[in-house]
Amino acid sequence: MNWSELPDLTAFALLACAFASVMRRNPTPVSGIWLIGWLMVVVHFGAFLFLNLPGNEGTVAKVIGLSALIWAGLLFMWASIPYRREISSRAIFLALAITNTLYITLNTISPVASGALAPAAALLGVAPLVIALWVIKRFNRPLRWILVSLYTALSIFILLVQHRAPNGTNLAADAVLFTVYFGCCLHFWYNYRRATAGAFITIAGFAAWSAVFVVAPLKEAFFANVQIESEVWNLPTYVVAVGMILLLLEDQIEHTKHLALHDYLTGLPNRRLFQDRLEGALEHARRSATQAALLVVDLDQFKEVNDTLGHHVGDQVLQSVGAMFQARVRHTDTVARTGGDEFSIILAEPTSRQQATSVARSLLQILSEPVPLEGGQSAKIGASVGIAVFPDDGEDMQSLCIEADLRMYDSKYDAWEQQEQNEQAHILTSAPLNPRNKPRDPHGFRRVTDLSIDNR
Repeated sequence: MNWSELPDLTAFALLACAFASVMRRNPTPVSGIWLIGWLMVVVHFGAFLFLNLPGNEGTVAKVIGLSALIWAGLLFMWASIPYRREISSRAIFLALAITNTLYITLNTISPVASGALAPAAALLGVAPLVIALWVIKRFNRPLRWILVSLYTALSIFILLVQHRAPNGTNLAADAVLFTVYFGCCLHFWYNYRRATAGAFITIAGFAAWSAVFVVAPLKEAFFANVQIESEVWNLPTYVVAVGMILLLLEDQIEHTKHLALHDYLTGLPNRRLFQDRLEGALEHARRSATQAALLVVDLDQFKEVNDTLGHHVGDQVLQSVGAMFQARVRHTDTVARTGGDEFSIILAEPTSRQQATSVARSLLQILSEPVPLEGGQSAKIGASVGIAVFPDDGEDMQSLCIEADLRMYDSKYDAWEQQEQNEQAHILTSAPLNPRNKPRDPHGFRRVTDLSIDNR
């Protein structure tokens, strides 16, 4: 038994438990893949406990240990690919997992399988290249070609050195591990280009981890008498583990901040963030002597949708409406959910009353059609819109919001009044209307201004 691996095995088992504990508070698909990767690292150290066993037992332990280390790196790499759900990305991951495992197995049992080493080395570069070329017209990304280039270079290097005495196979195995973890470094740098401690530590840790497989052979070749403890070689692994835990914690903090400022259902800014952005838009418009507009949109038949189709359908309506509103406005504008069925839209400068009116009409046009829902269903709703323009209708946030609300209720009252007139005209064709039974506004709306969306 190789008892020197026991401290590392214990330490990484505890790290994996800590990682799982942190991940449990905010689980994501990425963190789940990371956890499987760290379990592979634990398997690596567990297998290396039996590395000194004689005969086939020691060989099997080495194959399992090295394969687990390769699989850990491939999982870390795959998790950092933004398009990992794309079918060709899964195919490349599977191809790399199979070809790397095949080569490291043949390399370990060499010279028994020395004749198969060259085809296995060629497959390392050919397999991802063929898949990438097969789907190049449909799916093409720079990060993918970085990975393909890495494995093409690895394949060429292995073919050149693996049969060189006395340590060609060892150099080839180190090259495989270097490629895997240098690929992790590049992929994490690509996906986590942010100035945080977690990103820096993780990327630097992967760079150091890959460098181990270069420095160790150089040390053996030129400084064989220098003794370095195994814990030193494993230090980058601990650095990566700490960095990835920090990344999880940073993501959880950002998620908490997002929840504090965004609506949980639609993902849109909530009233708190809306007020902050409106204040900023007004201040910017004030300094630049331009205009900013506020639109308040209230859904008319939303209560009926909730009552007749259920709250889960109402939630889908709100999500769909929020997405449609976001698609209609500019990237610099803000769509916020500021009430149960109320949305507020900030049109940042440059804007004008005519542009705000045009946007309002387009939103009404969108909601004049049935809102598509899951399962092929749809819901018919309408909306009332109020517009207020800075500085004409208000010179501060409070007065602008009040004016937009009043005009929204005026628009709603106009629509209700028109509906009442239509109903009364229909009744008069059949029987006189009793004045004592004249329908009243069920919502208590009253006209507050003569402006409407058509003449603003």
